[in-house]
This record gives sequence, structure tokens and C-alpha cells, in this order.
Amino acid sequence: MRKSLTLTICLLLVTYIGQAQLNRYIVEFKDKAGNPFSLGNPSAYLSQRAVSRRVQYNIAIDSTDLPITPRYMDSVRGAGAVTILNSSKWLNQVAIQTTDAAAIARINGFPFVKASTAVAARVPDAVESPDNKFEEMVAIDGAVEFPAPELSNIYNYGQSYPQVHIHQGEFLHNHGFSGQGMQLAMLDAGFPNYSALPTFDSVRINNQFLGTWDFVLNTANVNGFNSHGTQCLSTIGANNPGSFVGTAPKTSFYLFRTEDALTEYPIEEQNLVAALERADSLGVNIASLSLGYFTFDNTSFNHTYADMNGNTTMAARGADWAARKGMLLVIANGNEGGSSWHYLITPADADSVLSVGAVSSAGLVGGFSSYGPSSDGQVKPSVAAVGVNAIVAHPTTGVPFMSSGTSFACPNMAGLSTCLWQAFPESNNMGIISALQESASQYATPDDRKGHGIPDMKKAFVVLLKRNYSQQIQQAGCNTLLKWTAKSSDNMNFVVERKLPALREFCAGHF
Repeated sequence: MRKSLTLTICLLLVTYIGQAQLNRYIVEFKDKAGNPFSLGNPSAYLSQRAVSRRVQYNIAIDSTDLPITPRYMDSVRGAGAVTILNSSKWLNQVAIQTTDAAAIARINGFPFVKASTAVAARVPDAVESPDNKFEEMVAIDGAVEFPAPELSNIYNYGQSYPQVHIHQGEFLHNHGFSGQGMQLAMLDAGFPNYSALPTFDSVRINNQFLGTWDFVLNTANVNGFNSHGTQCLSTIGANNPGSFVGTAPKTSFYLFRTEDALTEYPIEEQNLVAALERADSLGVNIASLSLGYFTFDNTSFNHTYADMNGNTTMAARGADWAARKGMLLVIANGNEGGSSWHYLITPADADSVLSVGAVSSAGLVGGFSSYGPSSDGQVKPSVAAVGVNAIVAHPTTGVPFMSSGTSFACPNMAGLSTCLWQAFPESNNMGIISALQESASQYATPDDRKGHGIPDMKKAFVVLLKRNYSQQIQQAGCNTLLKWTAKSSDNMNFVVERKLPALREFCAGHF
């Protein structure tokens, strides 16, 4: 009896300790009643760039754009020893940290509170983290031969040429589309040495780093922590001619740390949504997310495959809201292809995003690349890009290394998507996604490894050209009047040709 009682006490103690360690919560609100912000004055909570995007793509400003009612936030903050971590106006909820049980009870008693849920333990004390949560880098074998880039290319890509060329990405660059004027948000686990590596010299010199925020620690400093973000950033922003050039070296960046690489809790999904909201309010065009979730340190939070339906997890719901606001989200499909889980991980399951699987520069699928479809039957991944032996920058030296993971396929594709959208700003985010899928190598016969296949930027360019082309032909006796509207640039021309029935030759006019 004594042994049994001792065991019971120990179990209760363990349970109590486990619960006590969960001191970060999500507090959901029922509404936005009494909100001082209005739909008629969006400049109070959205940048002009964000408002302009809504106008350009005919996206209505609605109640989800309004900030959370300030008095709700003030009440939560004043309930006791409570720290506000971040909030989501789209999901109408706030993340808090507290060990004050009385404060939680008071919060739950507020009439405007829908629910409060524990989602994480305290923030770890350590500030640096091992890389084993992510992919491992391997040095480039000196015997590896890289295909020689064409001399006519605007960039000398060096070792990154194969991962650009497999998509005909140089076609966009050669036509002047390298991301100029576009803004891209990187969401990751940290960006050590981004402010010093020679990899990003051009980005720094041209003031292409626009801002940073750490949603884990609520500071502006992201220059540290896990090196995963620096590697992902390099696949887009590197510009070291003859050595390593990224897929959109002239785009501008916001760097957001949302992932705590030391732990795995649902609070990171909340951080992700908060970062996407920040990006939207700034008017960012594209977000690259080499992050995903399915299991957690506390197994009671684990997702199931049934949850991978695009509408269940916080991360997927937030990703779809960002897409509704006009952003293009490019998301790694996951590295669980060789594990018992097998499938994609959230938020790659979101239904309005471009999820990316990993292939080699020869087009072969990586065994680790997560399988589709989503649990509701969506084609996943959407497309595939180079994530097997991808070229990335070493986070301490900037020297190109090989590393594998859908984490690198994702930014490779995000950079090219940025350049394509730069060329066709009249197309909305979903138009760019559909063009990329239509241009892909197995568009007509998608599968659960490559999705629609490997996109071809030249074909995607043509797809969008055709969508933006219209013509009129007016016949008046012997005269024919041709009128057309088409996309053009300085290095494009139009050729009009006709062949008379009795002639073998074409008559051509150049415009």
C-alpha cells in the first residue's frame, strides 16, 4: 500500500511539474467589439505599400485587418503577472507568458475571451542552438564537376548554376528580372552573420535588408541563433560572381525569426502567423518558409495526418490568410519522406500556397522529401526544386557548401517566383502559382513526390505573356487593321507575318 501511495504521489508530482512548465498561452477573443480602428482608415494599421496591393488586386479590407481591440489586450496585460508576446489579428488571439494561475483564471473570466490554451514551456535560456533539428551541410567534393554556364548569361553563377538552370532561371535574369523592387520575408530560426558574410555584400551595399524582428525573444536582433536561416537566405540573395549567385539577388529582404530551434511547441506556429501579419502590413510580396510542424516536445500537442487538410493548424490557417491578403507564400513540403510519418508537414498543407519538394540538379527526387497529398486530397508538393545537394553558403565563412532538404528547395523556388512576379506585376499571387505549375515538367500528370513537377521559368513567362495578350483584326476591303495588347520590355519585339496563298515566302513586319 505504501509503495502504491508513493507511486501515486510521484505520478501526480510529475504531472504537476509537466503542467507547470507550460507557461505560454494562446488567449482567443470572441470578437473585435469597441475597436477604435476603422475600415475607412487603413493607413492606421497598414503601410501604403500594403494598401496599394489591396487596391491593385481588388482585395477588400475587412475586419480581419483590424488590430485586436486594444482594451482586450490591456485587460489581459493587467490581469496579473502577464507578458504579451505577440498577437494575431487574423486569428483574433494573443500569445502570453505567465506563471500566475490567478491571472489565467481572471483572463478566462473576461466576457470577451473565447478560450485560453497552454501551448509551450518557458523560453530556453540558451541563445545558440545545434543544427541537428535541420539539415546537415557537407563540403563540396573537389572532384564534382558543375555544368559550365553560358557566357551570354548576365550572371556568372559558378557552383549554383545547376540549381538555377534546371528551371531556366537565367532566362528571367537575362531579361532584367532579378527581384528589383520586390520584397521578400524570410521566416526561420536565425540568421547568424548575415550582416558580415561576403555572400551578402551586394545586399548590404544596396540596402536590400529592410528590417528584422525576433518573434521568439521580441527583439530586433536576428544575427545569431541557428544557422539554418542564413543558409536559406543565401540561396536567394547570394551574389558572388563565379562562385555562388542566388535566384533573386536584387530583391529586398525582411528577416524574421519565428522558430526556436532548441524546442518544438505550438507557440512557434503562433510566431509564424504573427510574422506573416507583420510582412503583410509592410506590403511584402513573397514569404519563404523553410519551416514545418507535426510533432512537438510535449506529445499532447502532436498533429495527425488528418490535421494536414489546410484548415486545421494555426500555421496553415495563417498561411492561407496571408495568401488572401495578396502575398505569395512558398513553403518547404518537409523532410519526412523516409520516416514513419511519411507525409507533408504544416503549413505546406495550406491550400493557397506553393509547397516545394526536393530534387537533385538532375531532377531526381530526394528520398527524404515528404510525400503528398494533403489529407484533403490536394496535390502536394505543388512543385519541386533543387534541395538535394543544393549549394548554400557556410554560415561562418560564406564558402559554398552542399546541403540537402526541402528547406533549400523552398527558397530556390521563392527567389525565382519573385523574379517571375516582378516581370508580371499585373498578375496576382495565385496567378503566379498557377503559371509555375502549368510550366512544370509533369503538369498533366502530377504525383505525390514532385507534384506538378519542375517549373520552367521560360515556359511560365510564356504562359503569363499569353494571359496578358489580346488582339483585334478588322478587315476593310483590301486593308486589314491589327490591334493588340501585349506585355513588352526593352529587349522584346513583335513580329507580324503573313503568307499569301500563291507565295512561299513570308512577309514580315517588326515592331
